[in-house]
Amino acid sequence: MNTEIKPGQSLDLLKALHILTRDGKLNQDSRRKLKQIYHLYHFIEPLLQELVDAGGEFSLADHGAGKSYLGFILYDLFFKSREAGSGGGNMLGMLYGIERRAELVTQAQVLARQLAFARMAFLNLSVEASMSSPDLPAKVHMVTALHACDTATDDAIRFALHKEAQFIVLVPCCQAEVASVMRQNKSASLAKTPLAEIWRHPIHTREFGSQLTNVLRCLLLEAHGYTLTVTELVGWEHSMKNELIIARRGQVPRGNARQRAEQILQELNLPELLPRFVY
Repeated sequence: MNTEIKPGQSLDLLKALHILTRDGKLNQDSRRKLKQIYHLYHFIEPLLQELVDAGGEFSLADHGAGKSYLGFILYDLFFKSREAGSGGGNMLGMLYGIERRAELVTQAQVLARQLAFARMAFLNLSVEASMSSPDLPAKVHMVTALHACDTATDDAIRFALHKEAQFIVLVPCCQAEVASVMRQNKSASLAKTPLAEIWRHPIHTREFGSQLTNVLRCLLLEAHGYTLTVTELVGWEHSMKNELIIARRGQVPRGNARQRAEQILQELNLPELLPRFVY
């Protein structure tokens, strides 16, 4: 067996996800993708175990699931071994994949049936529909979003806050919205503040826009009472989309987080972004 694959991992699943070739080999792209998911699993597993140890029903929603690589591997490594009759006791967990592209939802539903992953459900929903859908529980205990592009990570955050998630695990992807607004306001910003020199050049607009987006996301989560761990997922040689944000729901919001976000957006001449990051 390939030593890069975790013990107990279904080879049939990895082949169905096209991570393994038909003869069980990993190509360079698949090796990189699998390493990222395994690293993410390393962070998610103890949080899932906390939910199991707390007892009762719990749920995980993978928002912007795409082809559901993360959801399937989470189920295969964690949920499957803890199903009733598997020797792991009677675990009452449910994993939902939420995706707007209907064809990807259909493919995931077919694969889950083929693998007999009974506690998986895939829903073709927008973020607005997912917050009110009767197909999802009123409370979702964990929300994940792996490489959800541009504003899809913000959609996952909105969903998680609405569902009062205990844990939120995010690996943001390409982030164009903030950089686009910075670009539109660049002349006015340069006239208003010398800080605009930070994003005067196009490459800096893109990089600083990405950095600023995640800073504002962190402040939003802290304003809603979450404590954060912000780190890298894997080495930068594997992926440039590498920031990992883990949020744990607490009792007391950070007192000045909302005010800080408002001040940053006003100082950087980006007031039109207030509705997205301050609520």
